[in-house]
Amino acid sequence: MGRVLSFSIFLVVSLAVLGGMHTYLWVRLVRDTAMPDPWRRLATIALVVLAFAMPLGMIALRAAPRPLARLVPVVAFSWLGLAFMLFCALVAVDLVRVAVHGGELLADWLRRRPDPPADPARRLFVARALAGGAALATGGAAAFAFRAATGPAEVTDVPVRLERLPPALSGLTIAQITDLHVGPTIGERDVRRVVEQTNALRPDVIAITGDLVDGSVRDLGRVVADLARLRARYGVYFVTGNHEYYSGVEEWLEELPRLGVRVLHNERVTIGDPGASIDLAGVDDWSAARMNGGHENDLHRALADRDPARGLVLLAHQPRGISEAVQAGVELQLSGHTHGGQIVPFNLLVAAAQPYVKGLHRHAEGDCTGQIFVSRGTGYWGPPLRLGSPPEIARVVLTT
Repeated sequence: MGRVLSFSIFLVVSLAVLGGMHTYLWVRLVRDTAMPDPWRRLATIALVVLAFAMPLGMIALRAAPRPLARLVPVVAFSWLGLAFMLFCALVAVDLVRVAVHGGELLADWLRRRPDPPADPARRLFVARALAGGAALATGGAAAFAFRAATGPAEVTDVPVRLERLPPALSGLTIAQITDLHVGPTIGERDVRRVVEQTNALRPDVIAITGDLVDGSVRDLGRVVADLARLRARYGVYFVTGNHEYYSGVEEWLEELPRLGVRVLHNERVTIGDPGASIDLAGVDDWSAARMNGGHENDLHRALADRDPARGLVLLAHQPRGISEAVQAGVELQLSGHTHGGQIVPFNLLVAAAQPYVKGLHRHAEGDCTGQIFVSRGTGYWGPPLRLGSPPEIARVVLTT
């Protein structure tokens, strides 16, 4: 019952946001530009239909027959990204206009002036010029963002000093893959490219920190088969992200070990050689408890009975658990989930929900201090667009 209520609230809020955004686009692109018929009518119908494209795309992912199950989400997600970028561009233009002509625009909007504008033709020209300029700028930015999202991931070197790292392990490398989101728009070729890029780094450890898939084992098992070719001296490890719980998490936790990927389900392993090793722990996603009755984010269980003098690295999909992790003695937490915001200025909204959006940070909690690295993600979710946050594979280098 609670899950149904949460979904209902999410659906209502999502439709309200989508409706508001598309209404604003209609006002600025159709009404204010005095678009003539029949284009006005066609544009209005198109915006109404596109406003429902996202929920329809989510339904198609689960219910529609192929090829609609792939085509509809691609169209829906692509439009969502374009609409968001266009919305931001128009808002930016309007903010500039308000800053320059605020009093005049407010008076017109409130209709306090008894007379019509002195030069309606000029105002129409300005409205059309600004709308056209915003559309062109959005198109250019979208082309750049598409190329960034669908091209090879950047390799980011992240040097991290750990006080409890044995000197013999100084230089140990962890290649982090996260938020690949294999599914409707990210396929077998993309997985193969990520595997090749990661293996080329010759890492000691490979860490996959969640949101690997957006679909079932039945649909995507063959697509992710190349993960079996990942190679690392001390192994390949995985922790769940929130999207695994939308995709049949138990089946994936059975499938991944068949591909040579060790799942850390609120547990830890030893990394290194006899006489020189550290602990690598992994926890279920922060949302696991409300998503699946058999899972929960249980750091206490993962760290039970460990020697506090040993070095400790934690894999956790979301950054938000960093305070508890630092208090528990974690020296470094590797996370993802945020996508670095994926499309500027969405990063500002992400920052309101997560303590860190991207990059390496030192985190103090009372007398305890640790570090967290938040990856921008290796794939993308939704729109095949990345603006201001290119995809990455992180090469974390641990030193003493």
